[in-house]
Amino acid sequence: MPDPTLAQVAQRATDLDRAARFYERLLGSPPLARFDPPGLLFFSLGDGTRLLLEAGAPSALLYVRVGDVRETVERLRAGGVPVESEPHVIFRHEDDTLGPAGTDEVMAFVRDSEGNLLGLVATGPQGQD
Repeated sequence: MPDPTLAQVAQRATDLDRAARFYERLLGSPPLARFDPPGLLFFSLGDGTRLLLEAGAPSALLYVRVGDVRETVERLRAGGVPVESEPHVIFRHEDDTLGPAGTDEVMAFVRDSEGNLLGLVATGPQGQD
């Protein structure tokens, strides 16, 4: 049996048009598919994992890996996205247990178009805070 992998995550979205604009801007790619009715919107997260947006899904705390947290926050802020927590080093990887040794994990938190909290994550060389 192959190792388990994450196939799909679901997130609450009460306005699919608004959510489509937000996630297309964040992820840099258009939706994979939309089925309306019943009101399902799918995006690719780039590793074979799908993001499903639907009104019936519960709110989840998703962490999305981005190339540069600071640049992403500034781009989203310029578009009116509420920033809940500014970019900051949340963890220093001294070994390879949770990430590449010698890197810092930087996070920030924003609110998506539907009011869900969303974590933005990137790793980079230590001391680049």
